[in-house]
Amino acid sequence: MRALLVIDYTYDFVADDGKLTTGKHGQYIDEAISKLIMQFAERGDYIVFAVDRHELSDPFHPESKLYPPHNIVGTKGRSLYGKVGFLYEELLRNNYPYVTYMDKTRYSAFAGTPLDIKLRERRITTITLTGVTTDICVLQTGIDGYNLCYDMIVPAQAVQSFTQEGQRFALQYFKTVLGATVLM
Repeated sequence: MRALLVIDYTYDFVADDGKLTTGKHGQYIDEAISKLIMQFAERGDYIVFAVDRHELSDPFHPESKLYPPHNIVGTKGRSLYGKVGFLYEELLRNNYPYVTYMDKTRYSAFAGTPLDIKLRERRITTITLTGVTTDICVLQTGIDGYNLCYDMIVPAQAVQSFTQEGQRFALQYFKTVLGATVLM
């Protein structure tokens, strides 16, 4: 069994008026992520939606000093974006047994979450990383995945950063430092 990780593909990170948006670049990958979700679901593979979770005005969270408030609990900003959000709802309606929505409070989907346990319970050794942003949350998840000895696949058309410089850096890092298979 393999796992697809859809990282932070939310309204705040993707919509034109999102609080911390990747804009058109992030919107462009909606179709590629959606195709992967459908492929993984057809095979009966595990799909994880790892979503950034913040409290309003949390002075103790390290991101509070770095970014404007985003993905605040109870706001539209935390909603999964576009077709990806629609497919998540469809998986739930169809009682797809291999889907998990997981809150995360740090960049990495592994940090402070049960992700590693859930993957190991299912004997998953290969993870496919998608979502935003390639050079922050996707990359930090990849670094933790590498340190936990997962094989990784990163489809370049299913990840995006705030800048193309960040995108190029992260994809190169995945390939040359983390040994991930980067699909161009």
